[in-house]
Amino acid sequence: MQSVMIVLLGIAGMSFGWFVYSKFIATKIYQLDPDFVTPAHEFNDGVDFVPTNRYVLWGHHFTSVAGAAPIVGPAIAVYWGWVPAVIWVTVGTIFFAGVHDFGAIWASSRHKGKSIGALSEEVIGSRTRALFMIVIFLVLLMVNAVFGVVIASAFVNTSSAVFPAWSAIAVALVIGQLVHRNFNLTILSILGVAALYFSVYVGSILPIELPEQMFGLSANANWIVILFVYAAIASMLPVWVLLQPRDFINGMQLIVGLILLYGAVLFSMPDISAPAFNSQLAEGAPSMIPLLFVTIACGAVSGFHGIVSSGTTSKQLDKETDARFIGYLGAVGEGSLALITLVAVSSVALAATPEMWHQIYATYGSAGAGTFIQGGAQMITNGWGLPFSISQTLLATMVVLFAGTTMDSGVRLQRYIIQEWGDIYNISLLKNGILATLIAVVCCLMLAFGAGGADGNGGLTIWPLFGSTNQILAGLTLLVISVMLIKMGRPARYTLIPMVFVLITASWAAIIKLIEWYQAENWLLVTIDVIVIVTTFMVILEAVSVIAKFRREA
Repeated sequence: MQSVMIVLLGIAGMSFGWFVYSKFIATKIYQLDPDFVTPAHEFNDGVDFVPTNRYVLWGHHFTSVAGAAPIVGPAIAVYWGWVPAVIWVTVGTIFFAGVHDFGAIWASSRHKGKSIGALSEEVIGSRTRALFMIVIFLVLLMVNAVFGVVIASAFVNTSSAVFPAWSAIAVALVIGQLVHRNFNLTILSILGVAALYFSVYVGSILPIELPEQMFGLSANANWIVILFVYAAIASMLPVWVLLQPRDFINGMQLIVGLILLYGAVLFSMPDISAPAFNSQLAEGAPSMIPLLFVTIACGAVSGFHGIVSSGTTSKQLDKETDARFIGYLGAVGEGSLALITLVAVSSVALAATPEMWHQIYATYGSAGAGTFIQGGAQMITNGWGLPFSISQTLLATMVVLFAGTTMDSGVRLQRYIIQEWGDIYNISLLKNGILATLIAVVCCLMLAFGAGGADGNGGLTIWPLFGSTNQILAGLTLLVISVMLIKMGRPARYTLIPMVFVLITASWAAIIKLIEWYQAENWLLVTIDVIVIVTTFMVILEAVSVIAKFRREA
């Protein structure tokens, strides 16, 4: 019964965010103009700039930003207790993530679809762009490496998810061609989701496994390599061929998955076995403050969302007024996923007693996506009566497909940045799309195996670094939006207050981890962390200087 109250309170808060707060931001702060000519129309090239139906674009945006992070982060963060995690997810979605994602789409659209890095040059200054792009590249590097490891682990541990995960690509390719030929979207949606769930059933009875050793690599390592080969190919295709239809179908799949999970809570009304505040922390466990705010990134606020919002979504925006629907409602959808994840990993569906729960959560980081799959699958089985094997395959497929779509978008965005560097520094080789993609993929593989060893199993050791860097980028994105609002003479406190909070907590967490990695002599992570901290400090100084100068001249 406790779980029902968590769900009802969380949904009530997010409903207030969508129906009240986002409308206020849209009309009074961002002041959306239905007649504004968006970059999708101004630069329509049929590849990256493509005017897109807002429901299809919402599907692309939602699944690109969601990934596995709103599952992995909350599943880890509940270690400190379910109350702080639920509060941060709900408050973060309403006042942080929605404003951030919505704002990044709007700001980019107002500046010819420029990425947040390129936009920072126009809003703050040329030096800021160079610094900003370093942070963005590092975030993309980490998110791609982490999600590659997450998917590989899911394939190894839940082999029944392999068939539906790859079948989804074939379904998306077919739908992409039919949508491009103006077939009825509703019919295609129904057929696409039906095909996807049929493949889930097939996968549950037809698991696919790689040999334990192949080409001198473990199964986990081979999956990581295969996934990045796929991501490289997918990232070079026009967005309408695979990215849009795959994201749209995955978005529909998430809606079905959320209905199953939330319905399971209402039908079975499971009690909570996790403590409200965990008083049995392991010796040496990290402090809840500030680590909670970087462990749960996606699902509360995430810098990666700003990259997607300004990197791909803004280039497909049909009308400026669609930005609220796509950006803010996308954040609400992700918050809903994070909320139900917290219920799944906190309830008796995962652990029948508090003692069993403490065994699973013996240490920080001992649980993650696999815990959500087990707890959520049992919850669906208890609530809907589906066989556990099908429930488990369904959720494992959901995790894999979300992480996979994020990799597609992430590698594409890395390519954009490398090509932008080629333009900035006049290096013709970097402007080549194939070479830029190859560089991006090689860097991701180096980090996945460099941090995780020869089989990549330890790749999730970079999660805390990803979390702090990701939140720092969110703060910097809010900083750019705030400076833009100040220059336009509009109230900026609705972005400045979240920006200050996020930058303080994320920088604090980055410094804590820097000390830990220095003591452990993990020089790879120390180097990346130092670059992020120094770059962030320099961007903030540049922004403060610009604001001061603007106010003096006003």
